[in-house]
Amino acid sequence: MFAIFHNNTIPLFCYGKDSYKKSMTERDFLTKALKKHFGFGTFKGNQENIIRNVLAGNDTFVLMPTGGGKSLCYQLPSLLLKGTAIVVSPLIALMKNQVDAMRNFSEDNGVAHFINSSLNKTAIDQVKNDIRQGRTKLLYVAPESLTKEENVEFLREIPVSFYAVDEAHCISEWGHDFRPEYRRIRPIINEIVRRPIIALTATATPKVQHDIQKNLGLMDAPVFKSSFNRANLYYEVRRKDQHIDREIVKFIRANEGKSGIIYCLSRKRVEDFTEILKANGINALAYHAGMDSQTRSENQDKFLMEEAEIIVATIAFGMGIDKPDVRYVIHYDIPKSLEGYYQETGRAGRDGGEGKCIVFYVHKDLRKLEKFMQGKHVSEQEIGKQLLEETKAYAESAICRRKILLHYFGEEYEEENCGNCDNCLNPKKQVEAKELLISVLETVETLNDKFKADHIINILQGKMTSEVISYEHDEMEVFGTGKNEDEKIWHTVIRQAMIAGYLDKDIENYGLLKLTPEGKKYLSNPVPFQITKDNEFDDDDNVEETPVRGGGSCAVDPALYSIMKDLRKKLAKRLDVPPYVIFQDPSLEAMATTYPITVEELQNIPGVGAGKAKRYGQEFIEVIKRHVIENEIERPEDLRIRTVANKSKLKVFIVQSIDRKVSFVDIALTKGLELNELLDEIEAIVYSGTKINIDYFLYEIMDEDRIDDIYQYFRESETDNLEDAIEELGSDYTEEEIRLVRIKFISELAN
Repeated sequence: MFAIFHNNTIPLFCYGKDSYKKSMTERDFLTKALKKHFGFGTFKGNQENIIRNVLAGNDTFVLMPTGGGKSLCYQLPSLLLKGTAIVVSPLIALMKNQVDAMRNFSEDNGVAHFINSSLNKTAIDQVKNDIRQGRTKLLYVAPESLTKEENVEFLREIPVSFYAVDEAHCISEWGHDFRPEYRRIRPIINEIVRRPIIALTATATPKVQHDIQKNLGLMDAPVFKSSFNRANLYYEVRRKDQHIDREIVKFIRANEGKSGIIYCLSRKRVEDFTEILKANGINALAYHAGMDSQTRSENQDKFLMEEAEIIVATIAFGMGIDKPDVRYVIHYDIPKSLEGYYQETGRAGRDGGEGKCIVFYVHKDLRKLEKFMQGKHVSEQEIGKQLLEETKAYAESAICRRKILLHYFGEEYEEENCGNCDNCLNPKKQVEAKELLISVLETVETLNDKFKADHIINILQGKMTSEVISYEHDEMEVFGTGKNEDEKIWHTVIRQAMIAGYLDKDIENYGLLKLTPEGKKYLSNPVPFQITKDNEFDDDDNVEETPVRGGGSCAVDPALYSIMKDLRKKLAKRLDVPPYVIFQDPSLEAMATTYPITVEELQNIPGVGAGKAKRYGQEFIEVIKRHVIENEIERPEDLRIRTVANKSKLKVFIVQSIDRKVSFVDIALTKGLELNELLDEIEAIVYSGTKINIDYFLYEIMDEDRIDDIYQYFRESETDNLEDAIEELGSDYTEEEIRLVRIKFISELAN
């Protein structure tokens, strides 16, 4: 049935009642079939060879970047072969999208169907009837549906042409969308009927590729790997600070009329930022797994139909979304893995046109992601940490971003400058690091490839860590020889040595560094080795938090910023409160950037609510007005970012619950928040000027003396910075206790 080609000719049964009268070459046949069914005149990349392999009845493994045309590799063979192809797909939205696309290419709506939890019994019966009648060439199923006994029994009854496992990276724990159900696909296939398998993915590191092949039994299958290089995509990493909302709004306005996706890590961030965009006149919709399925589907369809310009989403959005003209993908938060980042950015410029990929990054985000992993199995935490390390290396490196990405996927990029990433367009000066590289390689070799990068660096810097002491590595000749070099430089040397091929990282074994044959050759015959120092993304007090707390000035108008700091100091002295309880530095910076001259405009400033605007705002407004007139300043109204008043029902719910003296634990449970997330919300409320009384909760969980000690600290301190408070007060007080008392202090003195 599968060996349909013989002597380079095509038997007529492939088309049934088709009008072909004579044999033709295999290539002619496939090209005409492609034109007939999909309207394309030529195949892209490896498509033709992949399709030939499937038609010949062979197992097939396909690695092809987003937009490369993976779907066609199983869609066309399904139309040419007898029976029904079973396509395992992870998402209902993706199945619907693929089925709709196939029906558009065909005259018969029965040509493609899906079976999943969204269908009722009547609909499923109709699907099965179409399959039995031979109308259906493609049946999409979720892995969960594939394993149901009634579906297994049905699939045993029908002629199956082959199996396609789409988004096959879901099989691997090292893949960015790991789905345990995917690991059961092979046993179920064996239970139904053995037929050839084609596995397809747009992102797979060598480790993930091996997992897929091993799990699906494709170790001997030919691998068709296309280049992962998307030359049309522009990659950039930007520092994330408290101005991120304004920066993204400005970017969207500068790209008006273009479709874009903005990815956020949390559902709450998705909803909040969508509201901010709407408040600024931008046609944006939200998408995350917590929304009801109907709203989610409607928002996706509106984006695809260009009824909405922007979709703000968690990673739940986008897998298999076939929109060719997405012009930019922005990551509000750093992704958990480079695989996920590559997959998500791959949704830009699928038509070969412009595609800007911008990610905002700061160290704090990595620490948050590490916290999310706490409570998971140790092996999962280890995998997660290593994936985060790769993401960190990508974000901080100053070398070509394309080179780093492709190296991660096992592909070498030979060009030194791609001309289409921030690092290549703004290259940093290189420095000679030959001696540093030799030190690293010799240390790795001496330790027999059995330790991670951090341990190598600790030895070179002479750090007496418990691991160094227990292995007696402080007695090594190289111990402490690199103490004059910054730790960041050593990390840079190691990362760039890996890209140069001198070192390799054993991901399966906790990321141990190994000397490669090229590394051994280098030690025998060292040559100059230049490195580019990493970009700086150190944590900064200006980094966006809730609430925002500040440090140095980032204001557009430093003169006005200085005037307002003086005014704040005088006002603080008059009211006998620390200056920061009036307005924080980031709020002053925003005022010195957007020049608010009414109470309404002042309330649009981050950290300024109605209460603060009314209590302290008038004097600041008068100063700003006078400054604007005296200096003939044209206010940037078009760049003013409107925030969302009250940030919705959550704030009202929290304030009302506190008024009713509801326990913080109960408030958090009701809204599905962690305690630290609830404190974030409450801090945002009081810093914006709303007065609340949390004494009922505070005095129940803390002694009065402890409360007084912390309260007095903030009374005398010149800053409300949490890290400073923790350091000054010592380990006798927990972070939560300090935050709670700070909330009481700000509410009582500032509001």
